[in-house]
Formats: sequence, structure tokens, C-alpha cells
Amino acid sequence: MTESTPTAGAHAAAPAQPSRALPANALLGIGLLILSMCVLPMLDAAGKWVMAAGVPMLVLSWVRYTLHLVLVLAIVLPMRGPAIVRSRRPRAQVLRGICMFAATCAFFTTLHYLPQAEATAINFLAPLIVLASAPWMLGEPVRISRWVAAVVGLLGVLIIIRPGGGLHPVGTMFGLLTACCFAAQFITTRRLAADDPLTSLIWSGAVGTVCLTVTLPFVLPAALPVLADLPPLHWAVLLSTGVTGSLGHLLQIAAYRNAPASLLAPFVYFQIVSATAIGWLIWGHFPDPVTWLGIAVICGSGIAIGIVEWRRGRVHAAASGRQAR
Repeated sequence: MTESTPTAGAHAAAPAQPSRALPANALLGIGLLILSMCVLPMLDAAGKWVMAAGVPMLVLSWVRYTLHLVLVLAIVLPMRGPAIVRSRRPRAQVLRGICMFAATCAFFTTLHYLPQAEATAINFLAPLIVLASAPWMLGEPVRISRWVAAVVGLLGVLIIIRPGGGLHPVGTMFGLLTACCFAAQFITTRRLAADDPLTSLIWSGAVGTVCLTVTLPFVLPAALPVLADLPPLHWAVLLSTGVTGSLGHLLQIAAYRNAPASLLAPFVYFQIVSATAIGWLIWGHFPDPVTWLGIAVICGSGIAIGIVEWRRGRVHAAASGRQAR
């Protein structure tokens, strides 16, 4: 999932919206989502690359969040006006921003220790955590199918992080922590349905920027020698994190405005494919067959529960329609 997947994961974990006919612009929504699933792994790869060059994770995150905030404001404010910044639930927005900030830092730390494909696959446990905890966290009905999907997804993660799999234990620990942080972010996102997604995007950028700016006096002095010696190419890659981050999330928002979440849910897993391709092209790393089995188990459980939720939504909608008549 990457820091990329907050928006996608939140919609994938949400109850499917019933639809009797495929919307005319559904293909546009699918295309936009797939494009975002290609753009956001570039953010992850860029972060992994500049950290390998010595850029501290907090400095990387500050650049990513600050440029994200500036670019989103520059794009959104002229179109929607200052009112788009106003939130109906500012406290919930701050909480969501903190969860996203924690997830970002945890995931960049994960990428420092793990290959990109494995790190991304572990993150896809987050939507399944949301589904399993929905009765307590979101007040939704208890459903055995959701718990089964969560257990199967966890089995897939255990296959990936198995003993002897060659994954660094610190990276594995932070990968699981990232999934939990993303799950918390998805839950807070579900509680912000009254706010425009663009409002949430602005607030998350602002909260992360403020939190990271507070840390700069402590981390910047030690980082200055590294930044001073950073080649122009590395500077370009570092600055690109803000561009790919903001662009990826804007594409996701546009995708979900053009197609229902139930239709888009399976395409979210394309992110694992693109992350694997990027990891292979840059670092020459390709998951072994057992790891691919774990990835397949995670994807299969997520897609299967998405289909179950979609069918359940259609049945519920049909029953409601009969009662209304």
C-alpha cells in the first residue's frame, strides 16, 4: 500500500455501494486509479533511494509533506476557493493527520530495511484490520466473512515475513506497525464523511508539515552535511516525493468520483505489481515464489471480501427497494 494507499485502502475497506448499471465514466475511474497505483510507488522508491544516500527519514518526510501541502493548495484553492480548507470536524481531521504522519514515518522506515514489494504487500493488511474491527470501531454488524478475510490476509503476511525469508526483523516490525497506523487512518477517514476528500487531503498535509517542522531543529543540524553534498539528481528525486505524493492522492480522489468503490476495490492491488516492477528495475529485487504466494493470499482475501461486500450491498439495496414499494 505505500503511503499511497490511505485513500485507496479506505475506500476498499468501506461498505460497497450497490449499483445496478456500470456508470458511463467507470472506465475513467479505473484508469485514474491504476495511474495513481503507478505514481505512488514512485514516491516510495524515491524515498528509499534518497534514504540510502544518507538523507534522514524525518527530513525526507518534511520535504514530502511540505511540497504536498504547497502543491495541493496551489491546485485546489483556485478551483474551490478558501472554503475548501474549512472542516466540519477539525479535531477528527487532526487525529487523521497524525495517523497518516505516523504511517508515513513508519513506512519510510520499513522501506529502509525491506524491499519495496514486500513492504507494500504487508501494508495491505490494513484494510482487512479495519473490516475485522468494524463492529467495535465503526459500530457495524458482526460478520464472520470479514474476520475470515482478515485471518487469511494475516496468513499471507506471515508467509511473507516467515523465518528464513530473509527480511530484516526491524523492517518487519515497522511494516506491521505501518499497517496498524494505516488502519487507524482509514477508521478516522470513515468518520469524516461530512468533509470533502480534498479538505482531508489539505488537512493531512498541514498536520504532517506542522509535526515535522517541530522536529527540524533537532534533525536538521546533523543532516546539513549530507544535504550539502547531495548530487543534483538526488535533490531532484527528493523534491519529486512531494509531486508524486500529491499527484497520486489527487488521482485517487478523482477515480472514486468517477466510479464506485466496489468496482475499484480489486484494482487497488495493482499497486503491488507496480511496486514490484519498480523495485526490480531500480534494485534488481524480485520476490521469490513463496513470497509471491503470500502476496497472492493477501490479494485474494481482499478481492474476495470485496466481492462478498458488494453482493451483500446489492441484496440490501434490493430489499430496501421492495420495502419502499
